[in-house]
Amino acid sequence: ADALIRLRSDLAPASLLARVQEAWAQVAGPDIARHSEPVAERGGGITVRCDSAVWAAELAAMSGDLADRLNHVASGERPVRELRFRAGR
Repeated sequence: ADALIRLRSDLAPASLLARVQEAWAQVAGPDIARHSEPVAERGGGITVRCDSAVWAAELAAMSGDLADRLNHVASGERPVRELRFRAGR
C-alpha cells in the first residue's frame, strides 16, 4: 500500500490545478465540494464551477479563506492567487 501511495504521488500531475482539484474536498468540505469543482487555472487564478449562482456568490464571499487554506495544503511552488466562481454545470 505504501508503494502504491508513493507511485500515485509520483505520477500525479504537478500543475497547480491538479493539486487544487485533489485538495478541494478536504479544504472546502464535503458539502461545498458536492456543489462545486475547480475546472481551470490561469496565472495562479483558479476557476471553480458551481451548481448555481447562489453557490457561486456564497463561495465568492469565502474566497479569501478558501485560497488561504488551499495555499496551505496544495500550492507547492505556485500559490493560488485568486479564486473565481461561476455558475453552470
